[in-house]
Amino acid sequence: MPAGTAAESQSRSADPVQTGDLEAQDPVRTECPNPAPAPAPEQVRPARVALVGIHGFGTHHLGNLQRLQEAGVVELVAVADPHPPEPGSVPATAAVFPGLTELLAGTPDLDVIIVATPIQTHAPLGLAAMATTADLYLEKPPVASLADFNTLCDAAQASGRSVQIGFQSLGSHALRAIEELVANGTIGTLEGFSATGRWVRNRAYYKRSRWAGKRSIDCVDVVDGVATNPLAHAVATALRIAGARTIEDVASVETDLYRANDIESDDTSVIRIRTAKGLPVTCALTICATESAEPYVTLQGSRGQAVFHYTEDRLTVTTPAGQTEEVFGRDDLTENLLAHRCEGRELISPLLDSGAFMLVLEAIRTASLPALIDGAYVHWEGDGDAAHAVVVGIEEALERATQEHATFSELGLPWALAARGTAS
Repeated sequence: MPAGTAAESQSRSADPVQTGDLEAQDPVRTECPNPAPAPAPEQVRPARVALVGIHGFGTHHLGNLQRLQEAGVVELVAVADPHPPEPGSVPATAAVFPGLTELLAGTPDLDVIIVATPIQTHAPLGLAAMATTADLYLEKPPVASLADFNTLCDAAQASGRSVQIGFQSLGSHALRAIEELVANGTIGTLEGFSATGRWVRNRAYYKRSRWAGKRSIDCVDVVDGVATNPLAHAVATALRIAGARTIEDVASVETDLYRANDIESDDTSVIRIRTAKGLPVTCALTICATESAEPYVTLQGSRGQAVFHYTEDRLTVTTPAGQTEEVFGRDDLTENLLAHRCEGRELISPLLDSGAFMLVLEAIRTASLPALIDGAYVHWEGDGDAAHAVVVGIEEALERATQEHATFSELGLPWALAARGTAS
């Protein structure tokens, strides 16, 4: 997406739902499970925070900022959105602006800017934030193209500002436990990784905003597919666990993209990544399941496996010695960014560490249009806007794909491209 002005980006984002990020209406654990932070010492000024995008997933940020403000850690001084806030949803002391341009003109000395807006606005708004003295919290996916990612990285480096990307699942303490069990050889030699996601999204989901399910709008990239938005955390978490953070950590990305809904983007896909260390990371994802289930990342080892349900911070380890299960805590990414500013604490989800994910997004963006699944293999449950598509046998297909590290085409599924004699 070409970088536009902040004002232009706000005009593009005039949608009823201002979110381009984490599964806004999905059962993803986004709250901080830890106690409220200790009140800030009197001599420490609360961080001055602005929030851009107050609807959709922006409501989560509003709630979290209220918690942090009550603890004396932050002061929400301004919000921006083309749609006014609901009465009482924003502190009376916070100024309200229609866009980031107006907010920056009227709000000096910001410490942190949080952007929770549609995907296609992330690049211009992120660049506008980088032109200030504030650090940036940018919801996922970071931007809608690899070119924009590189531009944003250059701007961050030139400005010296810090950028946290909103992959909340990466704050889970389970990731440290996974590192330890791998280092200890608990499940033997690593053979591969996979991410499995099966959710249900109805017709109303794709009517909630004009960018939902789009590859682009007016020649501006959006890339709102199953792997880049609703189940992006599955991909990002699998990559992090596999040790693939930056662009250099990925050797190749293959895509096998399909759609059962009347949309531009994919809703049922396999993404197969090979890390620079040679291990496969296979992500089999759909929002056309029979019913929603908690997504998970699997580590496949020579002596067992570990399964991480990232929305629940739940880790199950199975070896010849038996099975163990533990639920972990999670660090809040906003608090982590504040600690990074004040104490130099390492960022949990820094911009550069989204490079591996951005290679996946770029492969999807530049791939051929997702293939429409033959109606003979799709049935609909429910009526009207509450109806949702179900791909016949999709649960078994996802399981086979992750176990065999195979695409739907390679599995020879009757609705897959290879089965119809078409190259993927």
